[in-house]
Amino acid sequence: MNPSDELLAPDRFVARLREEGVRRYHDHHPFHQLMHAGKLTREQLQAWVLNRYYYQTRIPIKDALILAKSEDPAFRRMWRHRIVDHDGEHEDDGGLALWLRLAEGVGLDREEVASCRSILPGVRFACDAYVDLVRERSLVEAVASSLTEFFAPELMSRRVLAWERHYPWVSQDMLAYFRSRVPRARRDSEEAIDFVVRHATSYELQARCIAALVRKTEILWHLLDATYVAYVEPGWAAGTR
Repeated sequence: MNPSDELLAPDRFVARLREEGVRRYHDHHPFHQLMHAGKLTREQLQAWVLNRYYYQTRIPIKDALILAKSEDPAFRRMWRHRIVDHDGEHEDDGGLALWLRLAEGVGLDREEVASCRSILPGVRFACDAYVDLVRERSLVEAVASSLTEFFAPELMSRRVLAWERHYPWVSQDMLAYFRSRVPRARRDSEEAIDFVVRHATSYELQARCIAALVRKTEILWHLLDATYVAYVEPGWAAGTR
């Protein structure tokens, strides 16, 4: 065996996951850079909220697929709260409902957003690719793909501050989704990394987990690519709303 192919110690494995995530996370994307600098137009911000909603709808679906992969009741008890977090216990609570409130707050029609009729094809392709990734990979790889949550709390915190400063026409009450995700993403990432470290028991599995995380970052990046091309540069969809 090549010495470089030996099982990584837990701390080194976690460090590798973090290194790949930090380097590739979509907070570096030009669209997010424009957003946080206050340089998006109202239409561009609306376009992001509308299209990102489709990604939000895929999250409970991928989590249901992850649940279905596990034979362990303890794991399922630990993971299932993620579905409730997004779908809610009732129709008007949970992350999806909060996102629709955000959509109303930026001036979009709630029903139009919820219908997903106006989603860009590239965004739909990227989000569906995330579901396919989770469906096709092993349980530990599927869980590893969720580890972009490592980096979400800082991004959400920066986003709230940026929106409060640069987009005051959006009511602060409408930013509840971003605020709610800060503590939940920290909890979720801690649960996921503990599972991945314990169950990636060979170098090959560790490498596949890292690859799954990389693929997830590419999917998030592609979502923003599609939005940037359509509404910023060259902006072929600008003015269609």
